[in-house]
Amino acid sequence: MQQKMTWPLLLTWVRIILVPVFVAVFYVPDSWLPMHDKNLIAAIVFAFAAITDYLDGYLARLLNQESSFGAFLDPVADKAIVVASLLVLVSLNRTFMFAAVIIIIREITISALREWMAQIGQKQGVAVAYIGKLKTALQMIAIELLLFDNHTNFIGNVFMLLAVIMTVISMIYYLEQAKKHL
Repeated sequence: MQQKMTWPLLLTWVRIILVPVFVAVFYVPDSWLPMHDKNLIAAIVFAFAAITDYLDGYLARLLNQESSFGAFLDPVADKAIVVASLLVLVSLNRTFMFAAVIIIIREITISALREWMAQIGQKQGVAVAYIGKLKTALQMIAIELLLFDNHTNFIGNVFMLLAVIMTVISMIYYLEQAKKHL
């Protein structure tokens, strides 16, 4: 059955399409686009992706357009932009490799856990909790600050360290929630 294109799904697809655009900005020669402009463009693209992450879910609920495909695709789009951002920031030496590795491992682990829990009919056992939303907010703030790279690296990395702490705590929380099914 073909999935009907809705506004929430369109916003999710836009986020996915923005990932290579976001990364490509940093591959444009500096003679064409100075680093300051690359930082600004990347920060704007990332902020737009973060806003559409909120907006697609809000619209899906508001317009009664929630779908299982949208529920599957939304976290894929979220993980793609976050992982791409972390890789770019590490390659630019703006943040810690260990932070990126911890966050990426957590994202893969919890995504796999959610998929497995859904397969055994227990997807509510690892439904998104407040702690996960807090972790996401800290990550988004950290990444946005680190993309600017204009006197915001220190505070960006403070937020990154807070995000890493919440990443570990949230992973433990979700694993605890799923423990009785493992």
